[in-house]
Amino acid sequence: MQVRVWDLPLRLFHWLLVVAVTGSLATIYLGGTWMVWHERFGLAVLGLLVFRVLWGLVGSTHARFSDFFPTPRALLAHFRGHQQSAGHTPVGGLSVLAMLGLFGFQALSGLVATDDIAFTGPLRSLVSSSFSNTLSSWHRWTEELIYVVIGLHILAIAVYQLRGKKLVGAMLHGKKDVSEPVSDTRRGSWIALLVVLILAGLAVWAASGAWIPAPAPAPATPAW
Repeated sequence: MQVRVWDLPLRLFHWLLVVAVTGSLATIYLGGTWMVWHERFGLAVLGLLVFRVLWGLVGSTHARFSDFFPTPRALLAHFRGHQQSAGHTPVGGLSVLAMLGLFGFQALSGLVATDDIAFTGPLRSLVSSSFSNTLSSWHRWTEELIYVVIGLHILAIAVYQLRGKKLVGAMLHGKKDVSEPVSDTRRGSWIALLVVLILAGLAVWAASGAWIPAPAPAPATPAW
């Protein structure tokens, strides 16, 4: 039987994150003036991740981290063939946490990173040059890890598809095949959703550096 597992906010988050991450990676190779869009996509990723973390605390049943957190006990039960939830498996939970952590680091480090040519993070002026250089180096190095994690994620989806578990469809319409009725599913409230969206928006505004005073103009050069 099919039941609604993934709520609309979670499904929108998933596909918007796909667009934002793809855009941020593509603009690196386009370079030049496209780096302006690299920053915008990075801010979008940050806002989406803030939303996901908060929604993982107050959202619907299967959006919450408590529903799929990969504890040793949960992982052992999973490998023994016991399904604890209609949502993510504990192994799937590991994948979710890994991607959130990696994307989060990339988004945060990008705020103060610089390549001294086409890109300077919006909060670069708030940190020292040495700190910025260190995070810039890590930001570039961990980019390779993003491709590895995304590749493993796509591979896992393909394997599940071959085994008859249509994960892509489930993330489109929110429904999933379950062997037993699911009775403990509850939706996140509209008030909680509104608060989470406001906080995510504030996070993007803060990360954009719009609140940082513009530097004073350089003194005019005397005509003589």
